[in-house]
Parts: sequence; C-alpha cells; structure tokens
Amino acid sequence: MTRRKIAPALTLAAPLLLLPVPAAHAAPVPAASLPSVSPAPQSLTGVGADAEVTGRVLVIADAQTDTAARDRLVRELKAHGADRVDTVAPGTATAPGLLTVRLGPATRPDVTRALGDTVVPDKAEGYAVRVSGGDPRQIALGGRDAAGQFYAVQTLRQLFVRSGKAWKVAGVQVSDFPSMPLRGTIEGFYGAPWTHAERLDQMDFHGDVKANTYVYAPKDDPYHRDRWREPYPADKLAELGELVARATANHVRFTFALSPGTSICYADPADRAALKGKLQALYDLGARAFSIPLDDISYTRWNCAADEAAYGQAGRTAAAKAQVDLLNDVQRTFIAGREGARPLQMVPTEYGDLTDTTYKQTMRAWLDPAIEVMWTGIETVPPEITNAQAEQAAELFGRKVFVWDNYPVNDYGNTSGRLLLAPYDKREGGLAAYLSGIVANPMNQPYASKVAVFGAADFTWNDRAYDARKSWPRAMAYLAGGDKAATEALLVFGDLEHLAPTFGGTPWQPQAPELAARVAAFWQAWDGGRRTEAIAALRPYAKAIAAAPAVIRSGSVQRGFAEDAASWLDATALWGRAMTATLDALQARQAGDEARATTLLAESRDLQRQARAIRVSPPRNRWGAAQPQVGDGVLDVFLTRAAQARVAG
Repeated sequence: MTRRKIAPALTLAAPLLLLPVPAAHAAPVPAASLPSVSPAPQSLTGVGADAEVTGRVLVIADAQTDTAARDRLVRELKAHGADRVDTVAPGTATAPGLLTVRLGPATRPDVTRALGDTVVPDKAEGYAVRVSGGDPRQIALGGRDAAGQFYAVQTLRQLFVRSGKAWKVAGVQVSDFPSMPLRGTIEGFYGAPWTHAERLDQMDFHGDVKANTYVYAPKDDPYHRDRWREPYPADKLAELGELVARATANHVRFTFALSPGTSICYADPADRAALKGKLQALYDLGARAFSIPLDDISYTRWNCAADEAAYGQAGRTAAAKAQVDLLNDVQRTFIAGREGARPLQMVPTEYGDLTDTTYKQTMRAWLDPAIEVMWTGIETVPPEITNAQAEQAAELFGRKVFVWDNYPVNDYGNTSGRLLLAPYDKREGGLAAYLSGIVANPMNQPYASKVAVFGAADFTWNDRAYDARKSWPRAMAYLAGGDKAATEALLVFGDLEHLAPTFGGTPWQPQAPELAARVAAFWQAWDGGRRTEAIAALRPYAKAIAAAPAVIRSGSVQRGFAEDAASWLDATALWGRAMTATLDALQARQAGDEARATTLLAESRDLQRQARAIRVSPPRNRWGAAQPQVGDGVLDVFLTRAAQARVAG
C-alpha cells in the first residue's frame, strides 16, 4: 500500500493497568511484585503463594483440549524445571505434592472447579488462569474456545519466576480477552518479500504475542498482483500450504489476498472465475480468510470496454459500482458457500482520508455488510489515529473499519536507509469501539519488524491499558530472550533508529530521544562550566553505543534480528567509537593536551567517514544500497559541535 525461538519468561518488570477480580482465598498481591505479561491482560491480580514446579508434573487434558496449547504447555513446563510431564485424562487420581495443571474448555467440570471464582470472559478468545500454590498445588487454564486455551498458555509462560535454582509460577488469577477481533500484520510492502522461513518464524511470533491475523499481500509477488490470474507453481503452492498449517497451529488466520485491480475486467465472467479459482486453490490448502485489495490503482480508466458498458464512464462512482459488484459476488457465491470461511476483506481505492465522496457513498450504500473494509488512517502513513477519526471512518463506510497501519513499513522514499524501531505509538486508547482490528504493515526486514508488531499486538489486545513506554522494553526483552544486557543494548540501538517519518513534513516519532536528552544535558553542563562533569556523564552512554552491536550479535538476541540490522550495527559501532574518541579529545583539551586532542578528533573524523561509507547490504528495499541512518540529526550534530568546542571562552 505504501508506494511510497521461544523466549523464556521476561524479567523486565513494569507495572500494568490492572482491573481487579475478586479473590475469595487471599488478599491481592501488589501489582509491582507480579511478573509483567504482554499483551497486558484485562485483569491480572495476585491471589496467594506461588506454585513450585515439581520434578514431575501432571497435565490434565482430554479430546477437547487444544493440541497446540497442550504441546506448548508441556514444552514450557520442561523448560522451567519439570523433568517429566505426564498427560492424563480428567478423573485420573492426582499424586499429593505434585504440580497439577488442568487445561481445556472453561466449561469442563474439573477446570471450572479449579478456576473457582476466577471469571472466564464470555467472549471469543477469552480465557482464565488461576495459579494456586497451596494444597493442592495446581494451575487451571480454561478457554472460552480453542484459541482461548492457547492464549492462556501464552500467559502462563510469562508467569514463571526463579526461586533459587528452581522455578515457581506466580500465584495469580487472570481474566482476559482481546479488545479487537483482528490483530496482527499484513505483508503488504513493496520490495523483496519475506522468505518462506521468515514467514514461518513470523507465525510462531504471532502466536507468542496473541496476534491472530496474517494477511499475505506482498506487492512484489507477481502471482499476487501483476499475474493474479495465473495459478501458483507447485513449489510455491506447497510453501503456502506449509505456511497455512503453521499459522493454524498458532491460531493465526492466514489471510490470502489477491490484488487484481491493475488489470481486471470487472464485468468479465472469465476474470471472476479466475479470481475465485485462485481463492479456491488456497481454500483447498486450509486457508479460510481472504482479501481483495483494490489499493494503489486508478479509477479514471477502465481495463476493458465491457466495464464502461456495464458501469458507465470511468470515475469514482463507476469504479465503486464495479468494485461492489465484484466484492458482493465473491462474498455471496464464494465465501458464504464454504464451510469455515471468514467474511471477505477488501481495501478500497480511497483508503487514507475522511472525505465523503461518491465512491464512499456507493460503498456505504451497497457493499455487503459482512465485508470488512480496510482503512489506513487519515494519511497513508498516519502520524496518529484518534477515536474521532476512526468514528468518522466507520460512518463513511457504514461499518467498523479494519485498519491497515503503515507502521513500521519502510518501503517509501523518506525511509531510505532506515530501520524503524520506535515503539508502536500515537494510537488512541478506546479505538476498539470503532475498529474491527489493526494489522501493521511491517518492514522488508521481518525480525526488526517485531519491535513495532509486538507493540501493535499489545495495543490491539488491550488498547485502553496500552503504554508504549512499557511495551517497548518488553519487545526488546522478547527479542533478547530475556537477557538483561542484550535488552539494554537493543534499547540503545533502538533509540538510534527511532525516527518514524511520513510521506512529508515532521516525523511523527523523533530520532534518538534518549541520546538527544543526554546531549542536551551535556551542553547545559558544558556551557555552565561543569565540563569535566559533562564528559563523565556522557561517556558511559557513548561506550554503550559502541558496544551495543557486539552485544546484540553475541547470541542472546534472535539471530534474524542481527542479520536484518547487520549494516546498521556495523555503522553504529563506528559512530559509537567516534563519539567516544570525541569525548576523549575534549578531556585531553581540558587537560591542556591539544596535540592528543587533535589526534583523537582526527580518529573520530575517520571513524565517521567509515560509518558514512557503509551501504545497506543486502538491499532488500526498493531504495537499494543506501547509507544506514544512525542517530542522524542528533549524533552527527553533536560530534560536529563537540569538535569545535573550546575549553575557554
């Protein structure tokens, strides 16, 4: 649209917005003492003693237990101290002293009893968790549906806490459900599509963060757009089938998008048959969700004479009539007639404004109410999305809109040379009242995209409790596998890649806000005559910048992230060394050693030259082998000013 590994329990504790649930057996535990869980649950409270993970654990499950949830539960228990996990049926006698975990539908009698007064929300994907560390030592995980069971386990994996050399599960009760029905990503960028292995990894990541939607819509897949009529080759179809299966195992709706707008003849029965045949091929692989994007096309001309005869002279109104005719046909004759198929999704040609045109009026009046309409916000890359804007968009299209959020996508000119690692932000709490969901359009770099997608999943699950300042470090901790040093290195690096541009005007997130604040403090102290203090305060952060790339590459951080960010990491190490050399030069100048200061400043200039000479490789983006931008406008400006600073005067 813009043409423009399993992580262990996270150790970064941050207070959540907690909604109280009554606990009959114990007083609530202060929120600050509880593990942090992402996405933030609707309600999480402490209810008593933690439950020790015993060497042998019993898992009570039956045929109604979600297989993916059970398998993940067993893996997590074994990763956190259980040498043996036995899965047994309800009604099996439990052994005294052993941890017992009951997993299944919330309506299963033994799960219901173990949950006690913990409320299971009567909502799709809702679940409840209760951890009891007393007698009996047990955990109950009940889901309103299979996805709810799976999400209960995803919450449980974040509740493990170290106790000496052993593990415990925090004594809590959780009552939770998503605020928005649709949450995830749309691979909808221009440039090199993700590889098959990268997409498979993304499905596992989506499962971890409770994202349930992945829309397959890479612009540069020829069979998605330019050659949409042609069947996929057998090898590509096999890959898509494997991707559908991996998505399903993670309770992710693989959504197949077909974008025919550049060449379709809306009135031609043969084109409609070709489109439905392409959708059928994916349905046969197990896909149950489909999208027809009609973005980035012209409605001032037809692709065939038949369309002018059927719908009138090309223009807004005629284009809307043709599109509605096609979309309603697909919804009513393809979607409605296939078991398990989800409502059709579409992207209108007018996707990024709030002007009530004849195009939108036609859509509002005649488009089947079951069809989901996507909208990007008031601009293609919106600096914010507010409740008022979303409410107006819902009115314009006659239904809740489904947001295609063009962040952190970096396929347009103003993102040249950039990784977009700022948090997901500037989306207003309360949007769930007007949206059916949000999917983030990620970068060509899939692992680096996880920073923003983690936040988007957090926001869409519980938009009113979302806090970007808390979610961002948790995203970094996820990428770092919970390693504290690696998390801190990612935060330093992410600050240098914080700028979030739009198509024009002021960026909606600033570059390097942490570094900028430290530099401002430096100059305040320097200009106030506290020059030794200024150097001493800034030097540790300069060293952290220089060291961050090596820490990120040391093994704790997901390898794919280091590969995505390789050119930026190379440049960051050089910029960090240049900053350190410049501060050393200032210190030498303070000591009256101008010769050493001159040598160090020359070293800094050479390091800066080396950094500027780096080019992104391999160039996955359409902007090609660009210079990686690192803290630009902050770090480079500081080095220039510092090189000119004098001790006296």
